[in-house]
Amino acid sequence: MDPTTGLTQAESRELENRLNKRQVKEFMNLFGNLVDNCFTSCVDDFTSKALSGRETGCISRCVLKSMATQTRLSERFAELNASMSAELQNKGR
Repeated sequence: MDPTTGLTQAESRELENRLNKRQVKEFMNLFGNLVDNCFTSCVDDFTSKALSGRETGCISRCVLKSMATQTRLSERFAELNASMSAELQNKGR
């Protein structure tokens, strides 16, 4: 048993496996939402199998903007998390 977590090795492995599965599921949901959003926003001509130049450019901009947004949200979340952790440590002193 790990004294820091109170979990056995088997429990720790099970927890890690469940967290990994959840992360994959969340990533797939995020990716699916990105594809759906960019497709819906950019593709409107179904007379050809190929994407038009305008549609391709729109999809590229949409994906880049979405990725930049996710990156900034992650950074901001990390900043807030660090700030809250520092506040909790200061209160505990």
